[in-house]
Amino acid sequence: MSQHGHSPARIATDAPGTSRARVWWEIAIVLALSLGASALQALVSIVDLLTRSEALAEQSTALNSSVSERPLIDLAYQLLRIIMGLAPVALVCFLAWSQQRPRLSSLGLHGRPRGSDLGLGLLLAAIIGIPGLALYCGARALGLNANVIPTSLGDYWWTVPVLILAALKAALLEEIIVVGYLFDRLRQLGWKPWTRILASALLRGSYHLYQGFGGFIGNVAMGIIFGWFYERYGRTLPLIIAHWILDIVSFVGYAWAVSTFPSLF
Repeated sequence: MSQHGHSPARIATDAPGTSRARVWWEIAIVLALSLGASALQALVSIVDLLTRSEALAEQSTALNSSVSERPLIDLAYQLLRIIMGLAPVALVCFLAWSQQRPRLSSLGLHGRPRGSDLGLGLLLAAIIGIPGLALYCGARALGLNANVIPTSLGDYWWTVPVLILAALKAALLEEIIVVGYLFDRLRQLGWKPWTRILASALLRGSYHLYQGFGGFIGNVAMGIIFGWFYERYGRTLPLIIAHWILDIVSFVGYAWAVSTFPSLF
């Protein structure tokens, strides 16, 4: 596979005296503070769902839920969730910062956005979104997935902006850490392209297990496609755009449908 955009990827962990063990410890710490912890929580969640008296398909899980019945307090909580959720992204950007421009090339962030990034992001969103919806419906019909409620926030003036920001947070967190950061560190450890792709895809699927097995399979497939794209083109921004679009459609589209067709929900 081509390694376009990865030539400047020699960063802090290549310094003299840096050991493989140190790289592994860094990966473990970053994941423990972010999506690795989410994966462990999702594993406990799926065990919980499977051991209840209700069938998996009869249970529900909400992605964006209210914390307070007071709208402005709830807004504050939602914004804090988003800000704190981006702390691991700031951490990996700090770890990957290069003395040479572009500063974050090892994360697949190569300077200014290109017009093609938007087009590729839209294409990836279509490739993932349409089959993903079919997979979710099929998994629900087979009893392999819980009912995923994208948002249970109230209908406030700030609901849609918060959902858009939450979608952006998820896109930045997952694509920068699970693709940009993890691929770079695994490359430094000598992992081959398809090994990196599969490891990243399995991690992506694991922290979606709380949704059920359909969510796991769908996100593993998404991870394989995104990982192949990244190995081929070395750019993270199209992945962020695609992920952001998918989550906006899911979060905001669901909120719109609930308010427009309440009898269906």
